[in-house]
Amino acid sequence: MTKFHFFSGRTAQAAAIAVSVAMGLSTAATGQSHGDMEAVLAGDLMLSGGFSRATLPNAPVGGGFLTIANQGGDDRLVSASADVSERVEIHEMAMEGDVMKMRELPDGLPIPAGETVELKPGSYHLMFMGLKDALVEGETVEVTLEFEQAGEVIVPLLVGAPNAKGAGHGHMDHGKMNHGDMQKDSN
Repeated sequence: MTKFHFFSGRTAQAAAIAVSVAMGLSTAATGQSHGDMEAVLAGDLMLSGGFSRATLPNAPVGGGFLTIANQGGDDRLVSASADVSERVEIHEMAMEGDVMKMRELPDGLPIPAGETVELKPGSYHLMFMGLKDALVEGETVEVTLEFEQAGEVIVPLLVGAPNAKGAGHGHMDHGKMNHGDMQKDSN
């Protein structure tokens, strides 16, 4: 049974900074910001910055995005599933000549040892095929990811605006957030 831990707020930011320092990354590369969803640990993997984009009613597909930082040995994202769609595929977008093409990665996505892999618009991503309902801005989609080494983990993806480029990038109304849970740094 795989163990995983949820972090939020300052704890997630501190964990992301620790991973960044250990891996020689800048904090900007981890995707951690005030509005991000919780970071999730699965084995040697830290999954953070999860988001999706709002879709129109009756849209057949949607996308999912996140950052996977690998602190251990080689791993591979082999499959994904979500209750919001009939199936979830792992895709990449790549230039073939002068044409950008999208294709499924039937063997999954390698997560090399000591590296960070970003699933982002225009690159690697999760594709929700056969959406059951529209993805609504402000809601959260839970996705189950299966890794060869780290096992199964559930990751929350915050649904942003239809043109969202990342989690927590000004698309949420911070006036509605409860900042009472945030702790002041005593140093």
